[in-house]
Order: sequence, then structure tokens, then C-alpha cells
Amino acid sequence: MAQPVPSLELVPRALAGEIPAMARLMTRAEAGSAESRPALAQLYARAGRAHVIGVTGVPGSGKSTLVSTLALRLRADGKRVGVIAIDPSSPYSGGSIMGDRIRMNELAQDPGIFIRSMATRGSQGGMARASLEAVDVLDAAGYEVVVIETVGVGQAEVEIARAAHTVIVVSAPGLGDDIQAIKAGILEIADIHVVSKCDRSDANRTIGDLKTMLAMGMASIPRGHWVSPVVPTSALDGTGLDDLIAQIERHGAYMRESAPGRERVRRIAEFRMLKTAEDLLYQRYLATRQGRLDVVSARLAQREISPYQAAEALLDGLHLEDHP
Repeated sequence: MAQPVPSLELVPRALAGEIPAMARLMTRAEAGSAESRPALAQLYARAGRAHVIGVTGVPGSGKSTLVSTLALRLRADGKRVGVIAIDPSSPYSGGSIMGDRIRMNELAQDPGIFIRSMATRGSQGGMARASLEAVDVLDAAGYEVVVIETVGVGQAEVEIARAAHTVIVVSAPGLGDDIQAIKAGILEIADIHVVSKCDRSDANRTIGDLKTMLAMGMASIPRGHWVSPVVPTSALDGTGLDDLIAQIERHGAYMRESAPGRERVRRIAEFRMLKTAEDLLYQRYLATRQGRLDVVSARLAQREISPYQAAEALLDGLHLEDHP
């Protein structure tokens, strides 16, 4: 049986833009392969040039359509575009259901667009664990723009604001009280608000509601900080796409040239460090405590101990430093 190609040998091929090498490294990142970490570290060192755009919003708001339209327009401008489409995990296999990949089939024919679906794998913040490592692969391979489309879980989906340079929150008319649905959770994370399907007759109400809510918060925005615009768009006739591209470029310049933008880049690095540490901690915890899980969970199921007592029993005497 043939041995898999070592990850370090895939690095120069990925840097040259070879799709199979890039895909393999992303797969190994998703699997959490320790063997791939030195290779991913090399790619991380070579990355840092791409503009990472996060697209989120309530389900049904038109995120996938916007991502497809945006990718095609960026390609027309000569940019190479990567798309990380984060889909819900299958409750049976844990893999991605890949709804976004199916909806973006039209992009697959363009060699300058790379699409990767990733499963959330239980993440509660709308982000797949290895999504930022996939961004590194694309970034190091020379893709100027990488779009992360999150799963669209609603108010809890805020991690994208701590991972992307520019966050677009998509809303649409006709979803009921859609502004109420997002205002308590993801409304405030937007760098750019997009109201899709603006060709509809009821779009003006959604646009007006958003602008009113944003105006109410203007007083709390410090001088020199970014003020989020509202951009109406329509995939039917391309309305608003030029304005959206201009706002994305304007925000990219703000991130590069302003003190708040540079501080946000630092916080993105901090978030990534903490998220990686959280994942490593969980893996090491399972490695050290797997033998006790069945015993403690059985006692908990019999109500001999409380959930807090069970957790204390698992954590008691845990020495993570013994398991590099």
C-alpha cells in the first residue's frame, strides 16, 4: 500500500498553486493531524497578504448567492479568490452536508476560484476548527481574497468577527422580523451591512430599519473608528455590487492604515492562538481521561453525583504538561 506524501513535501506544491496539494493539506488540517503541523506552520509564515472577508447572516438571507456573485466580480477584476464554505455537520458522520458547495457549482469551472466546504464539527460559533488553516493555505498560494461563508446559525454566530478582516452581515426582506432576529447577536459585528434582494418591494423597510438602528449607536463610536455602511444589493441585475466592492476595498485600507485596524489584526492573531489552544487542550484532556469518562458518566447517569462533581472528578489531578 502506497504511503501518503509527507505534508512537508506538499508545501512547495501548494505554494505553486497545485490544487491537489492544497486540498490534501486542508484535509489534514481538518483531521487535526500532528504530522501536518510543521507544514502548516511554514504556510502560516508565508501567508498574511490576503484580504479575508467573512460573510454571515440569518439563514435564507442570500449569503451563498452573494458570495457567488462577489467571487465572480472579483475574478473579473483579475483577483484569485478562495471560498471557505462552512456547512452544518452531518449528525451521523460528522462530515459536511455541503449545501454551499452544491449552490456554488457555477464557480467550480473557474481555475482562479478555489471552493472548499468544511463541516462545523460541533463548533458553536459558526466556524469550522480548521477554517483559518485553510485560509493560510489559500493565502500562501497567492489567492488575494479569501471569503469565509459561515453556516448561518443566527445570534451565536459571532466568531467570524474575530477571524476575518472584513465582516459582511447579510439580511433580506421577507424573513419576518429579521432585524429583531439579528440585532441582539450579529448586528453589531458587521463592518458592512448588505441587504440582499433589494429589487423586492419591501426592501426599503429593511434598509430603513437597519439605518435607524445603526444611527442609534453612532454616538458610541469613537472618532476615527469605522462606521458600518448599509449596501442594498440584487443578484438579479447586479445592483449595489460596485458599491459593495468599493466598501470592501475601503475597509481593507482602513485595516491596513489605521491604529484600530492594526489592533484588530493583532486581536485576530490572539483569537487564533486561543482557539488553537482550546482545541489542543480538549484533545490532550481526552487522551488523559478517556479511561475515566465511562466510569464518571455512568455515576452521573445514575445520579450518584452532580454534573459539577462529575466535572471536578475528571479535572482532578489532570497534568496536561505530561502530554505534549
